[in-house]
Amino acid sequence: MRAFNERNSNLFTLVGRLILGGVLVTAGGLKAFVPAQAASAVSAYKILPIQLAHILGYALPWLEIAIGFLLIIGLSVRMAAVIAGVLMLLFIGAIISVWARGILIDCGCFGGGGAIDPSKAAQVHRNYAIEIARDLGLAIAALYLYFFPYGLLSIDKAATTNEEM
Repeated sequence: MRAFNERNSNLFTLVGRLILGGVLVTAGGLKAFVPAQAASAVSAYKILPIQLAHILGYALPWLEIAIGFLLIIGLSVRMAAVIAGVLMLLFIGAIISVWARGILIDCGCFGGGGAIDPSKAAQVHRNYAIEIARDLGLAIAALYLYFFPYGLLSIDKAATTNEEM
């Protein structure tokens, strides 16, 4: 298995960067130009004071976009992977928190967000499980990128290769 990873780590790193970065750019892009909706989605979790939740709701999409672009182009991959991984763990914790407290919301991960009709509780709980699994997979990708940051089409790898010459 180790030899397989060594032969293919450049490709795995590229795929991981593109998936994780693409998800972050997409999620951030869908929320960035509707900041009031993003702020409302963050406050629906009822974890932070409303003012802080709104500030986070306005800032988070731009952070997601910035980290996503760094991953896609392969610049500061380790740092971007750590931030992306921490974000994914925070998202998982937030979803677990609303699920445990019986709050029914759309996560707002890709826009939207807010309270959901109680008659759709079973569907919301299924969505929570899917969202947690998705974010866990993305956190694992971020962990992989931390340990193997230099892949195909990476600015970091090109800079490292040039320094060795």
